[in-house]
Amino acid sequence: MFNKSSFLDSIPPVVKNLLAINIILWLATFVLPGMFRRWGLQVDLNDILGMHYWGSEKFNVAQLVTYSFMHANFNHVFFNMFAVYMFGSSLENLWGSRKFLFYYIVTGVGAAVVQQAFWTVEYQPLVNAMNDAIAANSGALLIPFEATLSNFFRLSNLSSFDAGSILEMKNMLLNLPITVGASGSVFGLLLAYGWLFPEARLMMLFFPVPIKARIFVLIYGVVELFLGVANFSGDNIAHFAHLGGMLFGIILILIWKKKNTLYR
Repeated sequence: MFNKSSFLDSIPPVVKNLLAINIILWLATFVLPGMFRRWGLQVDLNDILGMHYWGSEKFNVAQLVTYSFMHANFNHVFFNMFAVYMFGSSLENLWGSRKFLFYYIVTGVGAAVVQQAFWTVEYQPLVNAMNDAIAANSGALLIPFEATLSNFFRLSNLSSFDAGSILEMKNMLLNLPITVGASGSVFGLLLAYGWLFPEARLMMLFFPVPIKARIFVLIYGVVELFLGVANFSGDNIAHFAHLGGMLFGIILILIWKKKNTLYR
């Protein structure tokens, strides 16, 4: 017979708390808005705790951490937490709670930093052009960017826009990007698991054949890099954040390996 108590007791403390915090905050995204609505207040936890672009008025530094505890939907939180349980349990048992938590947070923040860098490369040329157009009080300077802006706004006669209209459009643009989810840390865990347990057998859902963990991690990394560079239309997954989690995971592991503290 399945023993619920022994199953919960078998989960290491940090992993258990991460599961609880993420699930509670996901449930709160549904419960709190209704509670605050009774008092005439609009509360969107994903908007508050999710990570906005650094140039947005909604951004604050704490979001580099809090974003990883928020999730968009049930599938998002379920698969991320399943991965935290599957990979995180083995790593916490190996490293201990303090070292595991440090690794988890650093890879999550690292993923956020890489995502911010990607957003900067993607948005800053357009933002610079909008600043020039505001200074000149003319939307004509934005005509070379009309195709790009059309991905975000319905535009007509862009050359007639004045400084006020362009400033409003700029603020809306800067507020659009937002990232939530523990995927950056999860990819950091996946990288560490593949490094420390290279011969363990894992299976992809769409390819149910056992694959060695080190090969599994390599495939995932290559796929994420391809999807991030390709930037397919309609793809709203933060692939570079995933790669950032892996990158900062590699950095930490190499530091610990050099100090001969990787396994303790």
